[in-house]
Amino acid sequence: MRCAIEARRGVILSIAAALSICPLASWAQNFPTKPVRYVVPFGAGGSPDIVGRLVAERLTRLWGYQVIVENRVGVAGVLGTAFVAKAPPDGHTLVQCNVASSGIAMSLFAKMPYDQLRDIAPVARIGTMPNVLTVHPSVPMRSIKEFIAYARAHPGKLSYASGLVGTSPQLSMELFNLMARTEIVNIPYKIGAQGITDTIAGQVPAGIFNLPAMVAVVQGGRLRALAVTSAKRVSQLPDVPTMQEAGLPGYEVNSWYGVCAPATTPTALLDRLHTDVNTVLGMPEIQQRLNDLLGEAAPISREEFDQFIRTDIVRWAQVIKDAGIAQQ
Repeated sequence: MRCAIEARRGVILSIAAALSICPLASWAQNFPTKPVRYVVPFGAGGSPDIVGRLVAERLTRLWGYQVIVENRVGVAGVLGTAFVAKAPPDGHTLVQCNVASSGIAMSLFAKMPYDQLRDIAPVARIGTMPNVLTVHPSVPMRSIKEFIAYARAHPGKLSYASGLVGTSPQLSMELFNLMARTEIVNIPYKIGAQGITDTIAGQVPAGIFNLPAMVAVVQGGRLRALAVTSAKRVSQLPDVPTMQEAGLPGYEVNSWYGVCAPATTPTALLDRLHTDVNTVLGMPEIQQRLNDLLGEAAPISREEFDQFIRTDIVRWAQVIKDAGIAQQ
């Protein structure tokens, strides 16, 4: 008798569990039901914005609902990411997560309004890209070796433009200073595009920014590229050496972009979002455009993306510690 009762109880619990899952699965299948906010936590015109608008435009076509890019700028992407962390977990508010707000910020900022591992769910990785170290054409240094030699001979006198403090370009140069034993001074900008403009104008002698925003600038001769930060050269700038080739063995930094959602978003919906974003990334014209913009369009599974972010957090924590960078 007891066995029969326990068997019936098991059946009832299984049915109840199935019924609880069905609404979530149906919800995911019917998504979206209204316009979707796609938060890019950096300013308009920069590399994150260029990539974000490309992805959002194709998601709009796929879903039949407008995917509205919303630039929420501040604290190296932290403010925009914090906004999404607190948004309803219904898939209608997404953030273009990145190395700054999801990797570097966890160790750089003392008071974080969210925990990346607790409050943010990885959805899909869009791609990875290097940064490009450039100088104004009037600057006499034409190689990394000359750049390092000048910086060592004039400690604290050479400066560079970058985006916000805590972004990949700025941390790229902090690592550069650490490995090259130089003291090149950061000139941060709230909007990276303004830093590029000032470097082109010669107001700052050097600048380091994500690849997507620099390709046309370098190809047009408005700035001279000294090196890319990746381990391999990039097809967009094939004549530009890597830092390792140019004289800094072991140096490698890659930025990245992805799509993330509030952590409590149901798994079925996260899976749907992952599938749809990767559908967009798999479109031949999008693959070509992203390969033109980024060093590598590199989608991976949700689980792999989660581990990728965890590894990135550990990596940048070590760089910040070794470089003696004080928490902001």
